Amino acid sequence: MAVAIKMPKMSDTMTEGVVRKWNYKVGDTIKSGDVLAEVETDKATMDLENYEKGTILHFAVGEGDAAPVDGVIAIVGKAGEDFSALLISGASAAPAAPVAETVKVETTTSNPIVASAPVQASASDNRLKVSPLAKKLAAEKGVDLSSVAGSGENGRIIKSDIENLSVSAASSSTKTATLFGQESYEEINVSQMRKTIAARLAESKFTAPHFYLTMEINMDKALNARAAINASGDVKVSVNDMIVKACSIALGKHPWVNASWLGTKIRLNHHINIGVAMAVEDGLLVPVVKFANQKSLSAISSEVKEFSIKAKDKKLQPADWSGNTFTISNLGMFGIEEFTAIINPPDACILAVGGVKETVGIVNGEIAKTNVMKVTLSCDHRVVDGVVGSKFLNTLKDLLEEPVKMLV
Repeated sequence: MAVAIKMPKMSDTMTEGVVRKWNYKVGDTIKSGDVLAEVETDKATMDLENYEKGTILHFAVGEGDAAPVDGVIAIVGKAGEDFSALLISGASAAPAAPVAETVKVETTTSNPIVASAPVQASASDNRLKVSPLAKKLAAEKGVDLSSVAGSGENGRIIKSDIENLSVSAASSSTKTATLFGQESYEEINVSQMRKTIAARLAESKFTAPHFYLTMEINMDKALNARAAINASGDVKVSVNDMIVKACSIALGKHPWVNASWLGTKIRLNHHINIGVAMAVEDGLLVPVVKFANQKSLSAISSEVKEFSIKAKDKKLQPADWSGNTFTISNLGMFGIEEFTAIINPPDACILAVGGVKETVGIVNGEIAKTNVMKVTLSCDHRVVDGVVGSKFLNTLKDLLEEPVKMLV
């Protein structure tokens, strides 16, 4: 009997997934344990494991298209089996997804059995059909998509269509647009990650009453300590690693900053899990250094480096980004001196870190060169008051200005 394969919920915040790649085609035989597809969630691209046995009869979602959680994405059964009832029931249970691929399935009989009639584009359907990769490549080459004949299903423009165009044609199209000053634009589908970022941070900004506390910290001794550690050759630490360690100690002394608003209750977390915001191609990920106060500076450094590699390769798993009690966002490496960050739920606070800046100040009663860094603590006023946030920043300042205290 034919079975519908549905889009699973791969993370706690996932509402839909994008099929980035089908690893099989209609007519292929699959078994339990096969990786059927690569699916982009709101956090990462993950493998979709199959648990059915049979022949792939139909794909309800094309590569690059989205399907809601529990929406039908494929049909598996016996070759030639009628599966129309599954598509109807799937359509009534979830928003309809575009039909991506339906082909004739050959059996041992002399006549081919048609699984389903191909969906034809109507004459009134003038919407340009183009895959995300083709759209990106066309933008890079300056190709006018309206002039490209698509070789994909139902005339869809695919990557190879753009690659096969001559360089001169692409160049000519670009020059013409520039010469005559034609207005142009590109619309990019919102990724699952960007949708989640928009929803969560909009909810945070307009629900939690934010206020901000900024403090300047002298980083001379912290930089000297970092240089001495890195000179040993055993481990390389960053300024951000030192900030993570200092925050973990300060949070232990100021538990209200390590808290969460739950509506009718305030949760004071006894464990200290620090989220470290990392920029990736599609947006922002926040892997979590768990029990940071119990880890050495070198252990924190190694873990953050590993998270960074996994984030860029989209290999982070749900366990890597869950459980944060406090978050750090550092834009210092991009030349930003000072900024404010939106609180990352369910945290009560987030620390925005600017770059270390060389300036002139009073050192030991004399005018001398010195290094300073500005940090801004965003606080949820339902949990944290100004005095509480200020005391936390003063403890953080003391630890970074006298880093030997982090060893005690």
